[in-house]
Amino acid sequence: MVGMNVPEALLDRLRDRLLESGYTLDGVRERLGDVAASALAREELVPALRATRDGDALAALIRLWWLGVPVEAAELPLPVAGLVESGLLTAEHGTAVRAAVHLQPWEEGGYLVSDRKVRPGDPPLRTDHVVGAGGASANLAQLAARAPAERALDLGTGCGVQVVHLAGRARRIVATDVNPRALELAALTWRLSGVHERAEVEARQGAMYEPVEGERFDLIVSNPPFVIAPGGGLTYRESGEDADGFCRHLVRLAPRHLAPGGYAHLLANWLHVKGEDWRDRVGGWLAETGLDGWAVQRDVQDPAEYVELWLRDSAEHGTPRYAERYDAWLGRLEAMDVTGVGFGWITLRDSGTLDPVVRVEELTQRVELPVGGYVSGVLDAIGAAHRLTDEELLAACPAVAEGVTEERSGPPGAEDPARIVLRQTRGLRRTAAVGTVEAALAGVVDGTLPLAPLLDAIAELTGGDPAELRASTPAAVRALIAEGFFTL
Repeated sequence: MVGMNVPEALLDRLRDRLLESGYTLDGVRERLGDVAASALAREELVPALRATRDGDALAALIRLWWLGVPVEAAELPLPVAGLVESGLLTAEHGTAVRAAVHLQPWEEGGYLVSDRKVRPGDPPLRTDHVVGAGGASANLAQLAARAPAERALDLGTGCGVQVVHLAGRARRIVATDVNPRALELAALTWRLSGVHERAEVEARQGAMYEPVEGERFDLIVSNPPFVIAPGGGLTYRESGEDADGFCRHLVRLAPRHLAPGGYAHLLANWLHVKGEDWRDRVGGWLAETGLDGWAVQRDVQDPAEYVELWLRDSAEHGTPRYAERYDAWLGRLEAMDVTGVGFGWITLRDSGTLDPVVRVEELTQRVELPVGGYVSGVLDAIGAAHRLTDEELLAACPAVAEGVTEERSGPPGAEDPARIVLRQTRGLRRTAAVGTVEAALAGVVDGTLPLAPLLDAIAELTGGDPAELRASTPAAVRALIAEGFFTL
């Protein structure tokens, strides 16, 4: 390992002491409480320090590993001498010690090892800083398909969090990173999380897909360095490539490394450029792959919001160079005619079809988790809606998906509603405004009758022309299938 020599026996003892003391995700949440946890999200330590001032074992561990403050060695239920010798702890004045890393309880009963979280007033980040897991890491873990995989690739593993989630679902995992320090800390994460008991893991250093040239995987996941910044100085978030080119290349090259039937799940940023529809930009990336693709924009920020977010991330707010960095970064985005920066998911599937389908959409609402539990169904629905001819659709027997409800609104006393909305209470929780024919279909389709005779019956009840309904309705039904309101 680079810079640290941590015996496996010491890591085993450390894990045992953490578990015995209740230093788990639930244990930390309960001990800190909502107020302190919310304050920590704003980088305010005082409430958390107050919640852990009793000096018991759990409080001492939270202060040491999570808050990063000095703790008296005598308060810690740990093999302190060994941890200091290994480099995980450093000796302070007197008998106090400080954590050299951030050790974070995580889901799946795991522990993540990263560099200490940077906070306002801290020294500038080292260029090979290894960031811990946060919202983006959790999003990616929730997005990945749940089907068992023989081989999986975690591209840009960072602190190793995705491997913790993949272990047990994938038998063999390759984890890559351009930063050797990331692989060093990820190895500690995997040992403390018991990953090697559930999967074979191999770490490789290198950029993009270089470490796996010529290899294919059943599942690829990546939370890459997608931040669009001038310079590319921080390897954990910036690639140094121009604009959003890194994310485009990541998508474009994925087919070379997917096995038949395989999935790739990527997080990405993309530019909103003046005079251009962002959907065309991202859709173009996916179309280049020749695979089925689904891209979802979860958030979009204007250029100033975007720059401020990432300057806060690196604790540069309030520093002497803040205004200079802000101005230069904003100027770079303005030079590219950027009106906003989108963030979201990209999923690719090698279904083997000669007629791949791509869907690009914006979903800002809360969705049912994990998305990976039903992502294959989402892609199946998009593909079926695209590939069915009108004749095939009229002969099909659709049904209303589980959890779909109907809402009608209009002026009091009106004979007909002014607006009819179908709403999903499960899955992606989409909504769709529909006409009276689609609403009538939603009330009768149950998977047993073809669409054509149902449309004929609706025409008879409403006084419409059956031939006209058969000609005009398939497009609307196709959209409802693609969005998961109807199933086939």
